[in-house]
Amino acid sequence: MKFFLAGQWQDRYEKIEVTNPANGMVIDTVPSACADDVETALSSAVSGSALMANLTGYERFQILRKAADLMLQKRDQLAHTISSEEGKTINEAQVEVDRSVQIMELSGEEAKRITGEVLPLDGGMGVNGKLGFTLRVPCGVIAAISPFNFPLSLVCHKVGPALAGGNAVILKPASDTPLVALMLVEILLEAGLPPLAISCVTGSGRVVGTVICRDKRVRKISFTGSYEVGEQICSVAGIKRVTMELGSNSPLIVLPDADIDKVVAAVVQSGFGNAGQVCISAQRLIVAGQIYDELMNRLIPKIAAIQSGDQLLPQTDMGPMVREADAVRVESWIKEAVSQGAELACGGQRDGAFMQPTLLLNTSPKMKVVKDELFGPGVAVSKSADIDDAINMANNTNYGLSAAVFTQDLDAAIRFAKEVHSGNIHINSGPMWRTDLMPYGGLKDSGIGKEGPKYAIQEMTELKTVVIHSS
Repeated sequence: MKFFLAGQWQDRYEKIEVTNPANGMVIDTVPSACADDVETALSSAVSGSALMANLTGYERFQILRKAADLMLQKRDQLAHTISSEEGKTINEAQVEVDRSVQIMELSGEEAKRITGEVLPLDGGMGVNGKLGFTLRVPCGVIAAISPFNFPLSLVCHKVGPALAGGNAVILKPASDTPLVALMLVEILLEAGLPPLAISCVTGSGRVVGTVICRDKRVRKISFTGSYEVGEQICSVAGIKRVTMELGSNSPLIVLPDADIDKVVAAVVQSGFGNAGQVCISAQRLIVAGQIYDELMNRLIPKIAAIQSGDQLLPQTDMGPMVREADAVRVESWIKEAVSQGAELACGGQRDGAFMQPTLLLNTSPKMKVVKDELFGPGVAVSKSADIDDAINMANNTNYGLSAAVFTQDLDAAIRFAKEVHSGNIHINSGPMWRTDLMPYGGLKDSGIGKEGPKYAIQEMTELKTVVIHSS
């Protein structure tokens, strides 16, 4: 595919190959952008931002509403592309398309209700004859840098609210999964988006991403990815708005009164969905000693029964990781944990980019599989003595994106919600739960700011205060 730049589909001599991670076959190629392309994208985005700011909220709604309808019409094609380039199962890809449609719908609806407020200025000392109110105006140019693991829905979480807020967007998709992002651009143009309102530039983060983020014409950056890259972006961004959706190693706590059937289902879904390549994947399973043996006896066979294979076949439960190098890393962390005393309950083997679903018992806080972000199909299990111990273990991390607890004890659940340092708290569900209208974001090293169309639009617009002096 070509990339979209300054209102035109363009090609370049240097290419990036997009491959199917299951077999290494090349699906397509995309151009590799250079620094000159970034400058073109920036200058055209400035023009595009003026066009977007002049559209009414209803006009922006109409574009996003039509884009959502077109995405539904092309659901199978979009899902096949996601599954082929990313490696998630075709069933997971279809769910991602459906969620992406909803994100665009929600963004369109929010475009119609961007509001300010009347200010009670006469509450100030000696104030008379003043009328104050606030206005929300577009930031201007938004840089949207998206990861590989949800190559459509996370692009929509950035692009949808940015356009709803009246901005222009420079989109930098992950080099492993750029095809579905380019397809979304095609859909937006078909829906009536002004061509200068979006550029989708493919290329290396070092060449493309850093230059975009440093430029003062970019007034807002929305990034999803690793903590290390997020920190680097913040160091070069200068004074501008940033939303950082970064990593995690989400804990799932199981207290003695938990419903074991629900726990087993949550661990299988939250720990191994998309081959564990989800920032809110259940990585740390913290289990009360009283229920430990029963839970493990029921959980291990369920994990061992997960069927890995060709992600395009509907009967496949789990596909490959996005790169063989990532599977190699996960395998090495698991072997290291075993050498440090962890017990391999199931899995642990690798075949190319396919990593078996893995459960590690008797893990300790110093192991990489516990303290760092695994981002692969593995769950590390530890025992807890009581609720105090469990909360301390959950908080023993630099991350804080999502955390979950299973209990029927209301007091324990509320205490968990208040005391665990995490931006998203789930009670009697796994940590990998999200509906796209809710505010979503992390604490500590897991990030800054919130996603969810309503909340993202607030971060992609500026607040002005207007005061009318009538006397």
